[in-house]
Amino acid sequence: MLLTLSTTYTPATDLGYLLHKNPAKVQTFDLGFGQAHVFYPRADEHGCIATLLLDIDAVGLVRRENSMGLEQYVNDRPYASSSFLSVAIAQVYGSALSGKCKDRPELAATAIPLEATVVGLPAQGGEKLLRDLFEPLGYAIEVERYSLDEAFPTWGESRYYTLTLRHTIRLSELLVHLYVLIPVLDNDKHYFVAEDEVEKLLRRGEGWLANHPAKLLITQRYLKNQRSLMQSALSRLVAEDTPDADDAVAKKDQEESVVEEKIDLHSQRLGAVIAALKASGARRVVDLGCGEGKLLTRMLREPQFGDILGMDVSHRSLQIAAERLRLEQLSTPKREQIQLIQGSLMYLDPRLQGYDAAAIVEVIEHLDPPRLSAFERAIFGYACPTHVVLTTPNREYNVKWESLPAGQFRHKDHRFEWTRAEFQAWAESICARFGYNVRYLPVGTEDALVGAPSQMAIFTCTGDAA
Repeated sequence: MLLTLSTTYTPATDLGYLLHKNPAKVQTFDLGFGQAHVFYPRADEHGCIATLLLDIDAVGLVRRENSMGLEQYVNDRPYASSSFLSVAIAQVYGSALSGKCKDRPELAATAIPLEATVVGLPAQGGEKLLRDLFEPLGYAIEVERYSLDEAFPTWGESRYYTLTLRHTIRLSELLVHLYVLIPVLDNDKHYFVAEDEVEKLLRRGEGWLANHPAKLLITQRYLKNQRSLMQSALSRLVAEDTPDADDAVAKKDQEESVVEEKIDLHSQRLGAVIAALKASGARRVVDLGCGEGKLLTRMLREPQFGDILGMDVSHRSLQIAAERLRLEQLSTPKREQIQLIQGSLMYLDPRLQGYDAAAIVEVIEHLDPPRLSAFERAIFGYACPTHVVLTTPNREYNVKWESLPAGQFRHKDHRFEWTRAEFQAWAESICARFGYNVRYLPVGTEDALVGAPSQMAIFTCTGDAA
């Protein structure tokens, strides 16, 4: 089994710190089922490649199981990338998997450009399954399938692949995704699965599994189709993850309204977004992070918008939005005009494709900066609406809020707030990478020195992605 990890981060040899493995020497680790070897084919300032080679002792495994069947010596299990590889990742790269780096803790928390290649990976579900599992997590994917025998092409193709993943992400996140999803692709494990596997899945799936579009399949296969374990895991995923999202949304609306109520900024912002959407000529529009449906209510009043979609991660907010929109009381044509769905802006979601315009109102500042790249690829690289109307607070204006202590964000859940220059630099990078033009508008009354309280970017797709 072979797993390679590489980076072009500068200096690239920092990968050695993250993996806790010295690039200058080959290291061998004894495992319960064979040996793992770690070595670096390349390690310099501009590029670093770390290779994990797993040598399974197939004969030893059979003998320890007190079985001498010939078929157990000559099958594909010891040579396919399977749960053996996941266990090796946990034992050999345990510190990196947990996001720990004693010498460089700040490095472990940094998203860096990474590439991972897994050789001989079985995928019971084919290339589609590979993409369904990894693309929603923001990865760019390259897949190579093997023939059963190149000398006999009529035999067809095997179920084995070489999978290459590319992403700017924390190393710990990449390893966690591989650790969980490799056995899911194989749909098998080499060891007995019990309740402790539920704990392992929930621990490793924290922050991404609860909102993954293939959550059910992942849970089912990871727990080897054991119904009681699946029910336990799924119920806890809902109980542990959804309330946090709901509570965060409720607190966000309440706390931000306290800061902004004096100038009725929220109303001005929604009016500006509606005006921008109408000016774009859009008919099919989507409100990403729609919350309790305030913008959707205004969209529904506009005859121009014939197809409206609202998406949010919070079940509670969607319920409130449905009540606000009075969906049950709408006439059939009006009811068919609007749809509410649950989803995350971190994942590639085919339901978001094909829209004329997307509104993203005061959302991105609630995302962790390392997750911005996943958001960017999911919206601008995958969903690709023709127009995107996006607003975010202007940090420079915070000095004007009497109720806001110096140096604090407008809401404690904000992960960042950008100055006008920072916002425009980010928007320009979006245009360069994904083929958009952008123009900027202030939201609220402008101050001569610090600008307007909110800032808006209106992106228009050119089709000239880098």
